[in-house]
Amino acid sequence: MTVPRTTTDFMWSWWKMKTFLSAVELRVFTALAERPLTAEELCDRTGVHSRPAADFYDALVALDLLRRDGDRYATTEETGEFLDEDKRHSYLGDHFRVAMGGFADEMVEMLRTGQSPSGRRGPGEFYEKTYATDDSTRRFHRAMTAMSLASADAIATGFPWDRYRTLADIGCAEGALPVRVLERHPHLSAVGMDLPPAREGFEEYVAAHGLADRLRFQPGDFFQDPMPSADVIVLGHVLHNWDLEDKHTLLKKAHEALAPGGAVVVYETMIDDERQDNAVGLVLSLMMHLALPGGFDYTSGDCRGWLEQHGFRDTYVQHLSGAESMVVGFK
Repeated sequence: MTVPRTTTDFMWSWWKMKTFLSAVELRVFTALAERPLTAEELCDRTGVHSRPAADFYDALVALDLLRRDGDRYATTEETGEFLDEDKRHSYLGDHFRVAMGGFADEMVEMLRTGQSPSGRRGPGEFYEKTYATDDSTRRFHRAMTAMSLASADAIATGFPWDRYRTLADIGCAEGALPVRVLERHPHLSAVGMDLPPAREGFEEYVAAHGLADRLRFQPGDFFQDPMPSADVIVLGHVLHNWDLEDKHTLLKKAHEALAPGGAVVVYETMIDDERQDNAVGLVLSLMMHLALPGGFDYTSGDCRGWLEQHGFRDTYVQHLSGAESMVVGFK
């Protein structure tokens, strides 16, 4: 039986190819022709900046384009044969580079400089532009709904909601997560927090699902304003947008807003703890380096450690759907 591909499958294929072409452009495979190298040595030979280097090289491992043994990277048999520029009889890199044109130019620039191209200043600028018009806000939120539905369904069925009464979804977009949860658990009520321009789309989406009496919108900036108090606080596709200091700020505020005995749920595309299997998570982290300076994805182990630093206990990880997982901690 053939499993149908989704639009997100095609999106990740595009970004995986972009990562591969960046490695060709930066001559990563040629640099490794003589012997395995550490990340620092490989950066010296390829000109890759140290900030995105680990995500880049580990993404190539997860894509089966490199091998990693301890702290040293090496080519696979195939990439060593066909992507080493010194093997002129078999080298295919020029073919890929010409065929795809400037496909990887922005990523290569970011990998070389460690900075997002075009002078992008950070997530704040990204969200200022995204929320500047009703049309751009709606398009962004519809995309977030499409990316969140599978995980929202898994959270709605895989978390012990019977123990709780209230839910707050931070950075809620249209409200896909609380809608899915409330549809399955009629005893719950919820609030979605997002920037003020999100209100109209959120309220339309919620009303279309008949949940306006149980699910309300709270406008606010989650760095400037308190998070709404609730038994469960959800941070979905949020933390990876921000640098480490901001990640800690959000987790601290979530702990403060939770009721005693409450739970925080962090979900997104977690990188596997060995950093060699979840190619989507590693490629997504490169996308964050590219589009949202300071942002990066992280392992579930990283997330559990951060939660424990802020007083959460009994943390655990649970796979949701595809490349996504959630980390749960209790106050």
